Amino acid sequence: MSTDPAGGRRAPWWLLGLGATAVAVGTAELLAWVTGPVGAPLTAVGGVLVDAVPAPVKDAAIALFGTADKLVLLLVMVTGLAGLGAGIGAAQRANRPMGAVLLAVLGLLGLLAVLSRAGAGAADAVPVVAGTAAGVLVLTLLTRAAEPAPEGPAGAGRRDVLTLAVAAAVLGTAAGAAGRWAGSVAARAPAARELLRIPAPAVRERIPPGTDVGVAGAEPWLTPAGQFYRIDTALAVPRIDVAAWRLRIHGLVERELDLDFAQLTARPLLERAVTLACVSNPVGGDLAGNAVWTGVPLRELLAEAGVAAGADMVLSTSEDGFTAGTPLEALTDPDRDALLAVGMNGQPLPFEHGYPVRMVVPGLYGYVSATKWVVDLEVTRFDRAEAYWTVRGWSARGPIKTASRIEVPRQRATVAAGTVVLAGTAWAQHTGIAAVQVSVDGGPWQEAELGAVPSADTWRQWVLRTELGPGGHTARVRAVDADGTVQTGEQAPPAPDGASGWHERGFTVA
Repeated sequence: MSTDPAGGRRAPWWLLGLGATAVAVGTAELLAWVTGPVGAPLTAVGGVLVDAVPAPVKDAAIALFGTADKLVLLLVMVTGLAGLGAGIGAAQRANRPMGAVLLAVLGLLGLLAVLSRAGAGAADAVPVVAGTAAGVLVLTLLTRAAEPAPEGPAGAGRRDVLTLAVAAAVLGTAAGAAGRWAGSVAARAPAARELLRIPAPAVRERIPPGTDVGVAGAEPWLTPAGQFYRIDTALAVPRIDVAAWRLRIHGLVERELDLDFAQLTARPLLERAVTLACVSNPVGGDLAGNAVWTGVPLRELLAEAGVAAGADMVLSTSEDGFTAGTPLEALTDPDRDALLAVGMNGQPLPFEHGYPVRMVVPGLYGYVSATKWVVDLEVTRFDRAEAYWTVRGWSARGPIKTASRIEVPRQRATVAAGTVVLAGTAWAQHTGIAAVQVSVDGGPWQEAELGAVPSADTWRQWVLRTELGPGGHTARVRAVDADGTVQTGEQAPPAPDGASGWHERGFTVA
């Protein structure tokens, strides 16, 4: 039977450190429910990691985990904290109070991460400071329980220490889970969104019949809000009181504008169907969606502010500090309805998709245009300012590349012999899709039937019915845009300006 060098009898030191660390983090996460999500250490540290990650790692994570990337990051951080907690316990066993010192250093790093986030203030430091103090106190008490009394060898028994350490770990984990759950509920503020009333659009989108080609298994032409992809840098959805929201338009303008939500929505609203796509979308990927957006044309707001000569970019800033640099001509183009959107598919914006206000710009990847939770627009120049992802090596202007994908049949699916139905979606936002061509088993390109669209700013469904015999088959697809340009078959990764290549699927006819 082993004993601790300092006299503690078989104390589970790794568990002592784990329990104290759980209390520290859990207490901080629970208190952040009160002070606000900026003070949550997991969110802050996760934000620092997301900011620091190189573009290839970001692409690999999105390709592997898709829209679950944030959950995976959270699990990785929790696992890492568990390992650090065990190490803190070992350090406390070897040289008291080294474990407590290391726990305090861990808290200091968490505090620095919190204070580095956009909008952080003194109140946001409280959760980490209080949580660290609680963790150090628990570690100190557990250490005393594990040590023998000065008068003799009878300290707390191993079972008692084990029980106390497990209790600390469970309580800390429960507090952290409760804090994140409560913060998530508060961030959504469902009652506020349900009570929000947006004026009817002055101009409604006219969606023609036949947009959906009616093939089971194909993505719907209009993406439901709950199925719309979400890729952003926010580990915690910003909670914005619509009554307190304001937008500042400034920089190279003749007059600054400062608008609240009521002033914004008092202007004539425009309804437009627009497809959005993420620059990280691989060939054939699902990081694209089509919705009907309601909002105010950005060109009207910029005209009211009076853009100065020489300006060529608008730097938009989110409530959480994310920035995007959008070419000015895309926002002022009278033929391109770039919006400050307040509605999605006839409802106020979902919280995850930018409530209460976001940007929607046809024809540009989201990282340079689709800022959610937007609070600031600075008219500037590309040679004076850089945005979040351009600093990290992505291209500055981000036009969407023509893309097409096969959605039916699924990869490695088995279909009945005879007339085989192939279907999918193609997009070339702000240019439009004129044709979609499909090649089976390397044969000639066949023209697919196209669904209707209200404008060049949405994706287009396609379907091809062809006779195929039994056996394995491979289909590939390419699109032709309205200018007559055929989608390139040259393979390119997402970084730095979007993936390219022809999507293909293999399937079996039986």
